[in-house]
Amino acid sequence: MRARYLTCDVFTDRVFGGNQLAVFPDASEIPPELMAPIAKEFNYSETTFVLPPDDPSHTAKVRIFTPGGELPFAGHPTVGTAHVLAAIGTVRLTGDRTDIVFEEKVGPIPVSIRSANGVPTFAQLSVAQLPEVGPPPPSPDVLAPALSLSVDDFALGATMPEAVSCGVPFLFIPLKNRDAVRRASVRLDLFNAALADYATSKVMIFAMDPELDGHDVRARMFAPSIGVPEDPATGSACSGLSGYLAARDPRRDGTLRWVVEQGFEMGRPSILELEADKKDGAITAVRVGGSTVMVCEGTFSL
Repeated sequence: MRARYLTCDVFTDRVFGGNQLAVFPDASEIPPELMAPIAKEFNYSETTFVLPPDDPSHTAKVRIFTPGGELPFAGHPTVGTAHVLAAIGTVRLTGDRTDIVFEEKVGPIPVSIRSANGVPTFAQLSVAQLPEVGPPPPSPDVLAPALSLSVDDFALGATMPEAVSCGVPFLFIPLKNRDAVRRASVRLDLFNAALADYATSKVMIFAMDPELDGHDVRARMFAPSIGVPEDPATGSACSGLSGYLAARDPRRDGTLRWVVEQGFEMGRPSILELEADKKDGAITAVRVGGSTVMVCEGTFSL
């Protein structure tokens, strides 16, 4: 059989930026055991397979695979898949805003699609799981050399390294400036040893030192254990980052917003827009959104 796929660049408004994604808009006839090998063949950060939903009130079930295996939730595949389905007409746009729900392994994921003149322009997901803090991470003395950095590069104090999960856990490591973010490089032996017994081996480093006006954060994400040495744009990590930042923000009520730069060091600049709602000091919602650009279409021989 031959299965149709489309590719897109997510969290960017131009081709060759953002994070690549392959989408199979009708994967109902693809044997489940072939999904992981197909994702490995594409070798993008993620590939998605769209299936009929279990709950008829939902839009679709979406399975997400990296080259190393399946994920329960991921941001750029969710945002990109929503855009692709709207662009090809599988999701019917109902006006300037169309709300849909994807079934992912973490739970139902609401997605809002913005459009203009019948064309999707922006998609924003809402997390199914509010931020949860993980166990204490390894010390900066262990983490710094694993990233080819010194402890002096870390922004310690109120912003210590911490793991946060909105369905997929990431270890967030705040650095002092954009130069430290740029200089970071994974030393795989030390990296694997440092995180071998920890709750996650996925690491996002960041600094509140953006390059572009109107932005707030510069970030990079490393996940070599799942076949992603570095990711150009990571919505699931940024959802956790929203929780990390919101928990440290003194504002107790309202919607907090940040714009994250990621992928610049890889030559695939990505822009992710984050939101977190707080009420009486508690985080009540997290959203991640951005633009997507269609790239190509083809068929995969099975």
